[in-house]
Amino acid sequence: MKTNKKNIIWVLLTVFIFILVDGYFIAHKNLYFNLVPFVLIVILFAIFSLDKAILLIAFFVPLSIPLRTFYPNLGIDMYLPTEPLMVGILILFVFKILKEKTFDKKILKHPVSIVIYFSLFWILITALTSTMPVVSIKFLLSRIWFLVSFYFLAALLFRNPKNYKLFWGLYMTSLLIVIGYTIKNLLSYGLFDQKAANFVCSPLYNDHTAYGAALAMAFFATLGMIFDNKIKGLWRVLTFIAAIIFVFALVFSYSRAAWLSFFVAIVVLVIILLKIKFKVIVFFSLILFISGGLIYNKLMDDLEKNRQDSSTSFAKHIESMTNISTDASNVERLNRWSCAIRMFEEKPLFGWGPGTYMFQYAPFQLSYEKTIISTNDGDGGNVHSEYLGPLVESGILGALYFILILIFSMITGLRAYKYAINKEIKVLTLFSFLGLVTYFTHGILNNFLDTDKLSSIFWASIAFLVVADIYFTKKPKKKVPKQCCSK
Repeated sequence: MKTNKKNIIWVLLTVFIFILVDGYFIAHKNLYFNLVPFVLIVILFAIFSLDKAILLIAFFVPLSIPLRTFYPNLGIDMYLPTEPLMVGILILFVFKILKEKTFDKKILKHPVSIVIYFSLFWILITALTSTMPVVSIKFLLSRIWFLVSFYFLAALLFRNPKNYKLFWGLYMTSLLIVIGYTIKNLLSYGLFDQKAANFVCSPLYNDHTAYGAALAMAFFATLGMIFDNKIKGLWRVLTFIAAIIFVFALVFSYSRAAWLSFFVAIVVLVIILLKIKFKVIVFFSLILFISGGLIYNKLMDDLEKNRQDSSTSFAKHIESMTNISTDASNVERLNRWSCAIRMFEEKPLFGWGPGTYMFQYAPFQLSYEKTIISTNDGDGGNVHSEYLGPLVESGILGALYFILILIFSMITGLRAYKYAINKEIKVLTLFSFLGLVTYFTHGILNNFLDTDKLSSIFWASIAFLVVADIYFTKKPKKKVPKQCCSK
């Protein structure tokens, strides 16, 4: 009884001190101290329940805000509150591994995991040879805490498929909040204002392209839940409504790359459902490639004649995708890609260092390739390609590791879909696979894996495909050839 009274006294005393200190900060118009109780709760989650911490981060990812929003002149940047949480989870994960000296070996030995080890090893090597070691080490550390949270720990969590659905449910719930915020801002300019769509999602998303990429992946996740026979009644209705909202938001994101990735995923879905054989796809791909080579010169002439810029008209906005002459966004992307190629030619083996492109590309710009949105200050974004980024920053093996991640995750997803033990797993793997298709397509034109916004769902989707491949498939037994005779 005395112990209980002492505990109550300590609690009341702590609350009283907090109220006094908080009152002091409020009086001085500093409201950040109000976040202290929330931060303490989050820390307790991370210490005592890593799985709940992962789910908590999934909810906050769409709502996270860059530190520079509050402190523009700060030399470093990270997303709040997600990245500090991931740093904490990384530290706890290391202690947990050192103490227990065990982890799921099937996950550790999976081909996708092995490719990830190779990617981290090569990022480390090129960070040591980097032209800006501090920037590159920060890049490496951020990649590690993304992978620990959303691949390795998430894989453990997803061994129960309900947790994967919960992960996406939390992410989509907060993404709906972001959509509400974005549409509200857009309406103040006019729903069909394409230029305003570029920035109305800020600061929650740095631009409409990242926002569109997240919407495309989230849409296919909602389809997975709609067709999941274990989700019924009101939850299925709510998921269906969410899917409609995501399509609406995707359209009014005015992100042409997101629209393209969405279309490609639909085509892949049709191919899978119709069970079109791989050799047929290869055959028609070769025909398209050869035909494209034959009409290359005429095609380039037609593209150069296209003067349709970005527009509020959806038809004209789509047409502007092939404008490589006057559309500032397209021409600037070509400028960045040209710089990347020239930088790669100068440092083909080790590259310039992970995360350094935006600080190093300015001298490689040619005057006649610059646009009205070109910059020499390293504040206009990166190389705009998930494939060229590693190539220029980590050399030829950098491009190789990302392509290997693509190949092995796609093979894993198709295998998990083909041999799934039940309809629930089949549906979840199919639409997780399609979500990744949208990102790998989008990655041709943009790169977002250095942010929590897309890294979270990208690595989590791959983690689920790996888990499904290991635990939720029934692969056919290999046939043992019969001995025709014996002495």
